[in-house]
Amino acid sequence: MEVKEETLALFESKQVKAGVAYWVSSCTIFLGICLILFYRLINIPRAGEEGGWAWIGMFMAELFFSFYWIISQSLRWKLRYHFPYKERLSQRYEDKLPGVDIFVCTADPLIEPPIMVINTILSVIAYNYPPDKLSVYLSDDGGSEFTFYALLEASNFSRYWVPFCKKFNVEPRSPEAYFSQQPDKKDTNYVQEWLAIKKKYEDMNNRIELAIEKGRIAEEVRDQHKGFSEWDNYRTIKQDHRPIVQIIIDGKDTNSVDNEGCRLPTLVYLAREKRPGWPHNFKAGAMNSLIRVSSEISNGSIILNLDCDMFANDADAVLEAMCFFMDEKRGHEIAFVQFSHGFCNVTENDLYSNYMHIILQLELHGMDAYDAAMYGGTGCFHRRESLSGAKYSKDYGGNIDSEAKQKTDKRTVGELEEASKVLATCSYEKDTQWGTEMGLMYGCASEDIVTGLAIQCRGWKSMYYSKPNRKPFIGVSPNTLEISLVQFKRWSEGLFTIFLSKCCPFIYGHGKIKLGAQMGYCVYLLWAPISLPTLYSVVIPPLCLLHGISLFPKVSSLWFIPFAYVFIIKNVYSIFEALCCGSTLMIWWNSQRMQMIRRTTACVFAFIHVILKQLGLSQTAFAITAKVVTVDVLKRYEQEAMEFGSSSLMFTIVATLAMLNLFSLIAAIFKMIFLDFGALEKLVFQVILCGLMVVLNFPIYEALFIRKDKGSLPFSVMFKSIAIASLACLIPVN
Repeated sequence: MEVKEETLALFESKQVKAGVAYWVSSCTIFLGICLILFYRLINIPRAGEEGGWAWIGMFMAELFFSFYWIISQSLRWKLRYHFPYKERLSQRYEDKLPGVDIFVCTADPLIEPPIMVINTILSVIAYNYPPDKLSVYLSDDGGSEFTFYALLEASNFSRYWVPFCKKFNVEPRSPEAYFSQQPDKKDTNYVQEWLAIKKKYEDMNNRIELAIEKGRIAEEVRDQHKGFSEWDNYRTIKQDHRPIVQIIIDGKDTNSVDNEGCRLPTLVYLAREKRPGWPHNFKAGAMNSLIRVSSEISNGSIILNLDCDMFANDADAVLEAMCFFMDEKRGHEIAFVQFSHGFCNVTENDLYSNYMHIILQLELHGMDAYDAAMYGGTGCFHRRESLSGAKYSKDYGGNIDSEAKQKTDKRTVGELEEASKVLATCSYEKDTQWGTEMGLMYGCASEDIVTGLAIQCRGWKSMYYSKPNRKPFIGVSPNTLEISLVQFKRWSEGLFTIFLSKCCPFIYGHGKIKLGAQMGYCVYLLWAPISLPTLYSVVIPPLCLLHGISLFPKVSSLWFIPFAYVFIIKNVYSIFEALCCGSTLMIWWNSQRMQMIRRTTACVFAFIHVILKQLGLSQTAFAITAKVVTVDVLKRYEQEAMEFGSSSLMFTIVATLAMLNLFSLIAAIFKMIFLDFGALEKLVFQVILCGLMVVLNFPIYEALFIRKDKGSLPFSVMFKSIAIASLACLIPVN
């Protein structure tokens, strides 16, 4: 029987259940964990016995690790994948596509260069989507006239760039990324146009960089656009300025066309008002201002939000997103679709484990299986209603077409700008539900995760879409260890804040989202507290090894089997997962090192800061991840040499832990060889763990003693780490 085209779904979902190998390994690991905990309980040393407190501490650490392992399995029981059919969408809804508003956020022109920001803007302006239904908004929390000037330049360049992209169907549509590739020299017409458009892009870059270098914008340029009066006539600094709204390209104006006469999307610059003493709520506050301002200007039914360092890498991404929202059977239930992303600067072996293969390729598909895909803060398409606080009900019709307002709004550009400014003032949100029930939620650095959870608890479903052949969005990953750790500290801090708040998934989500989703959320919300047992496991076993105190069964004991089995099978399965997710053995090894470094530094600091904040002794702070590095740092990164170069407290901790394990291993081996070889039987497990830690820390020793470049660890760090580790070795464990 032939199926009618009108009845075919716009997307298909396939669920993959865990295989026999997974269930066998996980069930046996669980049994091994139970035996380990039972062994710890029945062998607790009596009061006064050697290593009593160390033993109890190991039991507590293993108990926490066991709980964490159990909740992490919720993301592996079943996975779900989605496959949109944009051809069916085009055939059925080509003339009925909804308006889409794209939000790009930037906060500091020094850390996030305007050139990078406008590359993201240009990549989304050139989407394969009706331009009259596409609006792009740049939120500049830095209130920088240089960012505004760069956007003006980008708007002029877009008149050439957009038709060039659509004529030759180029990918990616970020000029910087595209021109880093070599053109196809077989087509002479294409090469000529490629060279011409590249010349225009380089000229634009030079003008922007020259203005930034000089610290001023030429008067003849300022006279060409009324928007500069906001900086000329009013006091405008980063933390103190009035709201600025400038519609640079009016998509509803038939004169807003490219050099081939085709319409261009709407382009808007926004710098929300900032005043001393008024909370601005970081990125969440910027997003909420964008939601309100865009509702006044374009009111697109669907909202895409992007970080300024993440350009669009697939010109059809918007059409694919529409397949989910416009599906006749399931589309009305979907609040947001989180797209996967990649990075353009990850090294071959992913030195800092930035790509997070297991999370992106496995665990997020596990969350999707519970209809609770996590909102990751960028590369996410939202239904405006759900993001604005609406609750889902079975009677909801799912109409996402908002063309009525766009057709009846006859206000001029100036009138729209003035009306929008009111919505971007500091006082607008006072005594309203913005930040609590409407928009992104305030109060923690991970506003994206808690907002997604709140939306799901209001009855909506969400989806995670990972395109296998082409990443829809490409970003810039940290290329120094310090930046990577600062970023991870911010994430861990925000996530743990959610766990300790009223929005804890086990409480807030009880009865509203599935138990598997609650467990899945907590895998990430507990990044900070899992640092404590990790730190304990890195410090106490080597110290006990140094003093000849056994914390594990003898090799000849049957109790040694569950310890060895759990250790081996967990790591073997971890390698298997990594290889299935596109990693290599070297990438997996680097991820193990980074997990250890992150947990013993960034996560520890995050835990401490959250506890201090809960006690009222600290306040929420937001650290922007720097996107600019020097040439020599970039060269070392490409050579996969870990970048240190500073006396950061985090680096002192990393070096101290590395030296502690090295001292303990050398001393223990010396004692066993020359004094008591028989001690090896009861200490073999600690020797193995300590030896693995030493091998894992080889780049640390290299930075301490071998490397002489600027990225190595300073002498002060080496001195402090050796001194602290030596003192620790002298302290009796009991």
